[in-house]
Amino acid sequence: MSKVIFVTGAGRGLGTDIARQALAAGHQVVATGRRPEEVEKTLGGPQDNLLATKLDVTSLDDAHAAAQTAVDRFGRIDVLINNAGNFFAGFFEEISPEHMSQQIETNLFGPMNVTRAVLPVMRRQRDGHVITLSSIAGLVGAEFNAAYAASKFGLEGWMESLRYDIAPYNIHTTIVEPGFFRTELLVEASTTWPEPTIDDYAERTTATVEAWKSINGQQPGDPAKLAHALLTIADQDQSPLRFLAGADAIEGATAKAKELLAQAEASRELGGNLSYDDNA
Repeated sequence: MSKVIFVTGAGRGLGTDIARQALAAGHQVVATGRRPEEVEKTLGGPQDNLLATKLDVTSLDDAHAAAQTAVDRFGRIDVLINNAGNFFAGFFEEISPEHMSQQIETNLFGPMNVTRAVLPVMRRQRDGHVITLSSIAGLVGAEFNAAYAASKFGLEGWMESLRYDIAPYNIHTTIVEPGFFRTELLVEASTTWPEPTIDDYAERTTATVEAWKSINGQQPGDPAKLAHALLTIADQDQSPLRFLAGADAIEGATAKAKELLAQAEASRELGGNLSYDDNA
């Protein structure tokens, strides 16, 4: 059944794969990006089922305008795929407050802006599905990921809570946690690499940047297969609350779950006896 699918960050990488496959499957696609003319060109030029429209996810005005343009063109929005994002790498002390704010602004407040603009449409329909791209870094913290993990951990908490707010209106949510996929996240347009500014970190920073750069183009995950999986989820009657994408992500999440269970058990004696003793 044809759906109206709204995709952020559709100009390159995974967003392009999602939009292209959605069009091929007969869906109506709202493909957004900062340069809509380039988005349209990337997807093969003008098409009846394609609306390429401007959207900087950090702009709430852009988000409202894009949502209204989508409704004007197709009459509804069935699926929102929050895909746009970037990566500010580095050890916490070498990430400037400005870069930390930009990371949160794009990866957390960006999806919030777009979702805030789209939810009124879905509530009127009493139907919809919000799919948001997080990362295994939203479950598992890692070296050199302080800003990125902070933005994705925040995204996870927001999405887990949002599902309760909107479930009464038949709007579903799915958090997607990919591992390493051969997307364009590690290209210069998406990643901001730190400059060594603190002597204690300098050698590690230089080595870690080179190690991360060497990964680009060698990641095990196929973004075209991930795009297909996301469209499969969008078509399911019972969509998952969380989708782990990639064997590495599944292994990482499994290890984290075991670690959390062990920490909970280790806290039981000291942490489980902290209630008021009303009979004392």
